[in-house]
Amino acid sequence: MKSERKRSLSIAGHRTSISIEDAFWEALKEIAAGEGRSVSALIAEVDLERGELNLSAALRLHALAHYRERASRAAE
Repeated sequence: MKSERKRSLSIAGHRTSISIEDAFWEALKEIAAGEGRSVSALIAEVDLERGELNLSAALRLHALAHYRERASRAAE
């Protein structure tokens, strides 16, 4: 697995950078596409809900929660 890669983007009108592994970036793109929205919109929502957690960690946890929920539904 590749190490973290820094990406720059705009969230709510301000520029920011996140460092996140390619596998998580691909997961976020897949999640956003499945929800019919942009990766930026998904990241903005996670940003609003993350509290004190840093954004990169919040994004990783969001992806993990998404796939855990999907696996749980598939097991039913």
